[in-house]
Amino acid sequence: MTHVEEKMLLSSLTSEFYSQTPPQGEAKVKRRRRKKARGDVDMEVKKRRLTDEQVKFLELNFGEEKKLESGRKMHLASELGLDPKQVSVWFQNRRARWKNKQMEEDYMKLKSMHDSVVVEKCHLENEVLKLKKRLEEAEELIKRISGGMGSSPSSSFSNNGVEGEADQLMYMSEYSYNGLMDWMCLYGV
Repeated sequence: MTHVEEKMLLSSLTSEFYSQTPPQGEAKVKRRRRKKARGDVDMEVKKRRLTDEQVKFLELNFGEEKKLESGRKMHLASELGLDPKQVSVWFQNRRARWKNKQMEEDYMKLKSMHDSVVVEKCHLENEVLKLKKRLEEAEELIKRISGGMGSSPSSSFSNNGVEGEADQLMYMSEYSYNGLMDWMCLYGV
């Protein structure tokens, strides 16, 4: 079978698959919204915008408590001259906005903390590089000092011109050097 024939077969199979109606129990359920009569009062209440005073009052109540109990909802609705459902929906929407704002604030805090940690990591990496360089220099100095030592350690130190450092280096034995921490202790870093 050629490539063209395969494509044609595949195309016909997929078109057959999508054109078939689903089995009897798996029919798609179409949801329809309930239409209200034109003169229905509920429809007018839902479309009515809140006044600035109503919004301020609702905001104050939202600041006290984020969720409404049915008694409180009825009380607020009667005080504002609104439908209880409208008050309930306002609180739901306000909670959603509040939650999104909280998430944005949390994200910004975490991003700020992440950025500062990244900067600190860079500083620490630079410090490690500096310390590695100092360690290499110290190991080179130890090699020069130990390589020039004859029978008398003090005479080789004075010959190499590193008398002050030699006294500090005498603290540790030639072969017991344990890395960066020992070196840092010796030099007071």
